[in-house]
Amino acid sequence: MKNLAIVIFVLATQFFAAQNVYLTKVEKTNDNTDKFLFKIKEEIKDAQYLGEVEVQGFSKDDAAIFSLIYKKAKEIGANTFSLQPFENVDGSPQAFNPANYKLNMYYLSKEKLVSQTGYLYLFASSDRDQKISINRKDYNLSPRSFLKIETVPGDVYTISTRKLLGSTIKLQPKQGEVNQYFQISALKVKSDTSGVGGLNLKSGDIIGLEKSFAEFLSLIYSKLNYK
Repeated sequence: MKNLAIVIFVLATQFFAAQNVYLTKVEKTNDNTDKFLFKIKEEIKDAQYLGEVEVQGFSKDDAAIFSLIYKKAKEIGANTFSLQPFENVDGSPQAFNPANYKLNMYYLSKEKLVSQTGYLYLFASSDRDQKISINRKDYNLSPRSFLKIETVPGDVYTISTRKLLGSTIKLQPKQGEVNQYFQISALKVKSDTSGVGGLNLKSGDIIGLEKSFAEFLSLIYSKLNYK
């Protein structure tokens, strides 16, 4: 009986700690075959609003959550999204809460997306501090945070996890090259074979991210202000 009570408690804890994704509003639907789901800001003025997705509960598995969001978005034909902040009583936006947030879903012609070039994004893992080196300068990445670095075309960037059996990669961005996204993680990460919302280009514990997933992380993670 005691063991049964323990099992029920564990299952109940997992249930209430689970993160759920809901399509809470559908204004319109769009019939398109776009595979991407990008974050937009100034482009919103040209985008067609389709609906709203809400995330409830906290999870460390950000790739799995993005996969669920992606599926909900594609149900209504969305290819872009933005954060819909909750408001305080005075109308000011509340601080972002990773355990409960809403995303507005849109359709936007690919030609109207603002070109994103010249930056390197480095994301920490979801649950542990990460120490990295960029061109021999050390940085500490707290959990659920990221660095955004403006790159100089032609310069070489050496990124290392600076630990025994760690990883090192070298990048040399070209003029006009699209942004590059990596996550630093000591965890074993399983790639999403669908190629959507998954992880790829794995080099030890430095993992190249697919753009849609990386832009989602840049929304729910905190930007670090290193100079």
